Amino acid sequence: MGAPLDSSETPSQRYLTALAGQLAADGCEPRWEQWRGGRVLVGRRADFRIQWVATRLHLFTIAAVTPELSVPAIQDFTRSAQQYAKEHKGGLPPGLQTGIALFPCLISERVDPAALAWAEATSIVEFAVMTRPVAVDAASGIVGGFRRTPFVGWIYSSYLRSKMTLYFDGAVQALDRRGR
Repeated sequence: MGAPLDSSETPSQRYLTALAGQLAADGCEPRWEQWRGGRVLVGRRADFRIQWVATRLHLFTIAAVTPELSVPAIQDFTRSAQQYAKEHKGGLPPGLQTGIALFPCLISERVDPAALAWAEATSIVEFAVMTRPVAVDAASGIVGGFRRTPFVGWIYSSYLRSKMTLYFDGAVQALDRRGR
């Protein structure tokens, strides 16, 4: 069991802290950054698989709490996270046996159901960059994100689904074990 919950934190803040723990446990070296005056969690790892046509995939998870989670809010956050991942990947340029996968995640207790539906239906694929936005309703523990297999990028789908389950669903489970 983890440490007792801090009753002064909001459910969204507790979820973000639990997500940081999930990322750390998976070797993502999470850290906190300031974006537009707000605190953002950034986790990153890189994996190489022969099955991925000998490609190294850099997985970024970028998460923040927002007062209200709407479709425009998650779309804007997704664009900012995509730019961040492209600027901070390092190494070879994307496409030269290397690519980027990204989970931009917004967390709130006030979630527009349309934002959850948008996240569940959205997989953005650009050249060597795959983005799967995630919307989390911290009040109910509902996680919305794309979990299907797209035509483009299908070779990475099982990996991305497993990481989504480990990170985002895992954070909900960790909070449930601690009495959310």
